[in-house]
Amino acid sequence: MPLSEQEQRMLDEMERHLLQHDADVVSAPSGDRSLSYRNLVYGALLILVGVGGLVAAVATRDDLGAAGSVIIGVVAFLAMLGGAMLAFTPVRRTSPGETTQRTPHSPKPRDSSFMDRMNDRWDRRQEER
Repeated sequence: MPLSEQEQRMLDEMERHLLQHDADVVSAPSGDRSLSYRNLVYGALLILVGVGGLVAAVATRDDLGAAGSVIIGVVAFLAMLGGAMLAFTPVRRTSPGETTQRTPHSPKPRDSSFMDRMNDRWDRRQEER
């Protein structure tokens, strides 16, 4: 079912508003940084080691005493925190000295995100108008 004239005008106005006021969100560079599969795996393993350390600290509380248990618990917590930071810190995909020159209408590399490709298609449509 086609949109009425009022609905079409309202949609056009919303699009203009988004393009004018949220341009910094749309144009935020995110194509050169992504999560690394290797870092995700290492981070998950480090989190599991930390959870195991916390369980060990609670289980051996009577044998080690309160101070030993707290120390093991703190180290385990720091291991989990480090694992989470490692897993979710984006890494740069290209080397810092590597730059690629592209024309405005040249296709992006395949490692670009879905939203980057959709934004490029939107920009091309807007330029055709």
